[in-house]
Amino acid sequence: MSMTTRQAVERADQTVRRCGSRDPRRVAEELGVEILARPFVRQMGAYKPVMHRPFIFIKSDLDPVMGGIVLAHELGHHCLHRREAGILGGFQEFNLFSLQNDRMEYEANIFAAQLLLSDEAVLECVELGYDVQTAARALSSDVNLLALKLDALIAKGYLLTAQHRTPHYLGGGKNTGA
Repeated sequence: MSMTTRQAVERADQTVRRCGSRDPRRVAEELGVEILARPFVRQMGAYKPVMHRPFIFIKSDLDPVMGGIVLAHELGHHCLHRREAGILGGFQEFNLFSLQNDRMEYEANIFAAQLLLSDEAVLECVELGYDVQTAARALSSDVNLLALKLDALIAKGYLLTAQHRTPHYLGGGKNTGA
């Protein structure tokens, strides 16, 4: 089932409320998802249900920022694509932000951005006039994930521009649709 950016964002927000955390390890624990580190060579992570139990396999030598992003992405597959994962035998991640990713990969990335980055923290960076690289550093994140978060904020109705993937605050805060 295809979903909109807004639906993926809403599912991530529901998950944060349910689990009381944006920490992907804590979220996985709350959702009953087992995390196993593996010495992958090229692969960054994988989500796979095994005998009706959800597992995330993550490359053991990822730096903490990328490890959190990969884990949040795989949680996106768990929360958004569990049924498809059962049919397809799981998902493997080699490049999270490839422009050739399919719909489910994009949705999992949007979920990860919404899970890891609070609206308030990103909007504060925007209001301070940070460019996307500075904001990503300030948020201990990745520029690609922040660009996706900006898309998620736009889907929520915030008046931002995604031009050149640089946040520009246009004033007025949230779009009320008037």
